[in-house]
Amino acid sequence: MAKLQVAKPAAGRSAKEQRPVKTVGFLVIPNFTTIGFASAVETLRMANMAAREPMFRTVIIAASLDPVTASNGMRILPDYAITEAPRLDMLFVVGSNPIVSNHSSRPLLNWLRKLAHDQVPLGGICTGSHLLARADLLKGYRCTIHWEDIEALKERFPGIIISNQLFELDRDRYTCSGGVASMDMTLQLIAREPGGRDIAAHAAELLLCDRVRGAREQQRVPLRQKLGTSQPKLSQMVAIMEANLEEPVGLEELARLNEVSVRQLERLFHKHLQRTPSQYYLELRLSRARQLLLRSESQVRDIALACGFVSPAHFSKCYSRFFGVSPIGERKQVAAVH
Repeated sequence: MAKLQVAKPAAGRSAKEQRPVKTVGFLVIPNFTTIGFASAVETLRMANMAAREPMFRTVIIAASLDPVTASNGMRILPDYAITEAPRLDMLFVVGSNPIVSNHSSRPLLNWLRKLAHDQVPLGGICTGSHLLARADLLKGYRCTIHWEDIEALKERFPGIIISNQLFELDRDRYTCSGGVASMDMTLQLIAREPGGRDIAAHAAELLLCDRVRGAREQQRVPLRQKLGTSQPKLSQMVAIMEANLEEPVGLEELARLNEVSVRQLERLFHKHLQRTPSQYYLELRLSRARQLLLRSESQVRDIALACGFVSPAHFSKCYSRFFGVSPIGERKQVAAVH
């Protein structure tokens, strides 16, 4: 199996001064998600290239040395079985899609517990969080998982703290929602290394990643997943909101267009979205504003007007309250990473 290719050490750094190479293990479970796995592995490879010296060595681990089949049918040959795995500086569990409980055998769970006892940082990619939870290794930690599996994880493990974030870095537990979010998580972990901010920024450029998403960003859960087909009027109201961000539609007009009373409208939002219509509408506008702020060069005042705010000052106040940072501060943070 192909190994990470690394460039020569940075000019001016002697062999004696080279940083220790960290061994990062990836435990692949049958039906593992290829995109989450590859996004993390390739990001570490790009970090080695950006640093011009080896920072990370990746090893593939499985329950046995037999080939492991991914959810897309691709097969991968492990470097090690869990019984012979080398010393690790970090391990990521790449979960199955969908979750299959019988993939978590007692020897596998015990091996994960031993790593935790030895203070090896543990991570979960996509449904890898489920396996860490089965090993009882997420109690007292914030974690995340793909939005399709959030409710199932909450129901199965009521004692753990589950968020809707893209990823969570809580002390020595690193979890992400899957897909390309594993790239964002890995870039943030690289940035924590000595001199890592510049290396992470360069690695992102090599990956053609136009910006590094932060942990504050939430997964976008499709409304149809939340509501199913049982609430066509509510879905229609939200569609109207999404189509009218620059000039928000009043609640009375929204109710009239959907042939309900304002009181009925408010009850629908409270019951199914746990927000008032005004709160939900504001969140839609702020989310759109954040996209424009981070993905365009538009002036803050223009973004404010495009998202229905009466003034830049009002926009900044709402944005800071919701995201915990001002629009200008957000742009500065992103610029610093790049």
